[in-house]
Amino acid sequence: QVQLVESGGGLVQAGGSLRLSCAASGRTFGNYVMAWFRRAPGKEREFVAVISWSGGSTYYADSVKGRFTISRDNAKNTVYLQMNSLKPEDTAVYSCAADRYVGITTTTPSSYSYWGQGTQVTVSS
Repeated sequence: QVQLVESGGGLVQAGGSLRLSCAASGRTFGNYVMAWFRRAPGKEREFVAVISWSGGSTYYADSVKGRFTISRDNAKNTVYLQMNSLKPEDTAVYSCAADRYVGITTTTPSSYSYWGQGTQVTVSS
């Protein structure tokens, strides 16, 4: 199966930036749509961004649009989330997810087959 490992989380001040990485390993049987979700303590997991198999199409939650950028490097089996202008409300555990068949606008966590364990992002004010 595909294994996903996130990295790059940490503590930053409001207005700062972080770049998260999600590295995929294991056997793959095709290209994957890859997405980022986040979950704050006591809250439901929410969609952040998704990128198509080729990287040519992206879709963002309204809450992060214009501040976050998702990208991928298929040669490295890695997806990135560049986060700029961070706000305290961005504080959450960020997880990457992957699936072979979901559409580019799929925002439901249950639609994704593979998940990483997450990386903590904390934004101080």
